[in-house]
Amino acid sequence: MAETFSFKLLASDGKARRGLVSMPRGEIRTPAFMPVGTGGTVKAMYMDQVRGVGADVILGNTYHLMLRPGAERVARLGGLHEFARWPHPILTDSGGFQVMSLSKLRKLTEQGVTFRSHIDGAPYEMSPERSIEIQGLLDSDIQMQLDECTALPAKPKEIERAMELSLRWAERCKTAFGDQPGKAMFGIVQGGDSAPMRVRSAQALKAMDLKGYAVGGLAVGEPQSVMLEMLDITCPELPADRPRYLMGVGTPDDILKSVARGIDMFDCVMPTRAGRHGLAYTRRGKVNLRNARHADDPRPLDEESDCAAARDYSRAYLHHLVRSQESLGAMLLTWNNLSYYQKLMQDIRASIEAQAFEARAAEIAEGWARGDIPAV
Repeated sequence: MAETFSFKLLASDGKARRGLVSMPRGEIRTPAFMPVGTGGTVKAMYMDQVRGVGADVILGNTYHLMLRPGAERVARLGGLHEFARWPHPILTDSGGFQVMSLSKLRKLTEQGVTFRSHIDGAPYEMSPERSIEIQGLLDSDIQMQLDECTALPAKPKEIERAMELSLRWAERCKTAFGDQPGKAMFGIVQGGDSAPMRVRSAQALKAMDLKGYAVGGLAVGEPQSVMLEMLDITCPELPADRPRYLMGVGTPDDILKSVARGIDMFDCVMPTRAGRHGLAYTRRGKVNLRNARHADDPRPLDEESDCAAARDYSRAYLHHLVRSQESLGAMLLTWNNLSYYQKLMQDIRASIEAQAFEARAAEIAEGWARGDIPAV
C-alpha cells in the first residue's frame, strides 16, 4: 500500500490513457468505473460482490450521508469504510449537485448554500468548508470541492457566474482540506457548454496545483455531441500527470468515447438503477427483461460471461422475477450490470496497453449494434 496519494501514467494510445492511482487504502486501475454507493451502500449489492466484479473504488454522497445517518455519527462509528465494510478507496462527491437538484427550498450566496432536507424539511447549511469537513468525518480518500452545477441549456451569464463562484469555492476547499497525507481533493471544471468558460475554469484550477481534476456539469440534459466537444476542449487544458474524472457519466458508449478523449475515471447510477428496473447491459447491448419475448426463454443473458447472474440464470426466470417485482431480480440484474461495466473497463485498459484501443472500441460498438440474440 502506498503511503501517499499518487497517479502514474502507465501507457497511452492516442489520447486514451492507462494509469494507476495509488493511496494507503489501495490502488485504482484507470480507466476506472466507480459504482455509486450513495448512502453507504451500492443498491442491491453486497460489498464483497462489488469487489468481486472488479471495482477498486466506490463513490459515496456527502449530501445524503450528512442527512442520514449524519456525518458525525458515521465518524463515531469508525468512518465510512468501517461503517459500510468497504476497506478500499472511497471517493465522496461534495453534495453540491444534490443540493441544487433535490432541495426545492435553497438559497445560494457567496458563503455557501442554505437549504431544506428533501427528507423532512429540516434546515441545513453547506459551505465549501463544511463540505470538506463532512467528507473528512466520513474519512473518504478522494474528496471533491463544493461547486455549483448549472443544468443545460443555460444563459451565458449564468454559466459564467456559476463557474466563477465554483473557482472561488475551490480555493476555499483547498484551504480547508489542507495537507492530508494519503488523501486527495479534486477540483471540478465547470463552464456549461461554453468553450471559453471551460478553458478559463480548467486553467484556473490547474494553477491551484490540485491532486486531481474532475469535469462536471455535463450529461445534465445536453446532447452527447456537446459533452464530447467540451471534453475535446477541456482535457488538453488539464495536467497530464493528474487523474481526470468525468462526473456522473455514463452509458458504455459515453465511456468509450470519453476514454478516447483522455478521461480516467467515471461514475454513474445507470447500471444499478437499470438493474432495479429490469434492464441488463450486455456485450450485445441493452436487454429489457420485462419484455414478453423472454418469458419462455431457457437461455442465459450471456453464456460466455463469468458473472453467475448472466451465465447461470435463464432469461425466463429473470423475466419472472422482474415482472413479479421480486427483490432477487433487481439483485441479479444489478450484479450483471456492474460486472459488465467492470469487464468493459478491464477490456479498455488491456486494449490501451496493447496499443489497440481504437480497434477494440469499434469491435465493442459493433457488438452492441448487432443487438441481442433472436427470440426463441
